[in-house]
Amino acid sequence: MTTRLRTWVLIAGLSALFVSLGAFVGGTGGLILFLLIAVLFNFAMYWFSDKIALKTSRAKPLERADAPDVYADVEELVQRAGLPMPRLYSIPSEQPNAFATGRSPKHAAVAVTEGLMHNLPREQVKGVLAHELAHVKNRDVLVTTVAAMIGAAITAVAHFLQFSWLFGGDDEESPLGFVGTIAAILIAPIAAMILQLAVSRQREYLADATAAELMGEGRPLGFALESLERGVQAVPMAVNPATASLYIANPLSGPGMGMAALFSTHPPIAQRIQRLRELDRARGIHW
Repeated sequence: MTTRLRTWVLIAGLSALFVSLGAFVGGTGGLILFLLIAVLFNFAMYWFSDKIALKTSRAKPLERADAPDVYADVEELVQRAGLPMPRLYSIPSEQPNAFATGRSPKHAAVAVTEGLMHNLPREQVKGVLAHELAHVKNRDVLVTTVAAMIGAAITAVAHFLQFSWLFGGDDEESPLGFVGTIAAILIAPIAAMILQLAVSRQREYLADATAAELMGEGRPLGFALESLERGVQAVPMAVNPATASLYIANPLSGPGMGMAALFSTHPPIAQRIQRLRELDRARGIHW
């Protein structure tokens, strides 16, 4: 309950940032307008965030005949986890990756890329599926998706302000003038990203640990994370940066070192693998 409360506080922070951006754009009128939009937006995200995330990723329903192993492994894992069967989707990308979405376990969906299914061994794919089902089991899919969509909206407004300012905007019409406009363009997306990081990173560690419990060991997921890291670096994927936090591995990331790691939506792969090794070592499993 503490984790859920903390997460929803962060979601409230993102919403407040969105509303504050309204004040930058249009003063009191903008504040009221963006407040109304935020309320409607969060309501819509609760009901439709899964459809938006799947459409944004160009995901299509995955038929059992096209991926019988995936269906068999998901059915085994949901039985272990005590979950209903999620809807399965395929993403047309050669980058190995996956994400889960949906407002509750009864309305969950898991989307996997073609690259994941075609290029990774079955046991590693199963580890990835266990990770995504762990997100469903931990009930953190909704808040991550909502955070991603609000972040995308904030970024879109900032881009609109930048475009308007560069091509004929009148600084005097803004309640905070030139400085306020620049702050909205530069600071709002960064603040949204930082709040998304707080929502996302610890939940990846938790989902890894839960996946290891479902699998009986963390080794398959650990090896899969190594493969995903190589795949992400080798194969580009067109993804909205605000939705990158949904994926098991950041689809936009490089090696994840230095300053880039500090602003990643995901913990470094090496740290995730090390934690999985430690969990297995406690079980007497060494790899």
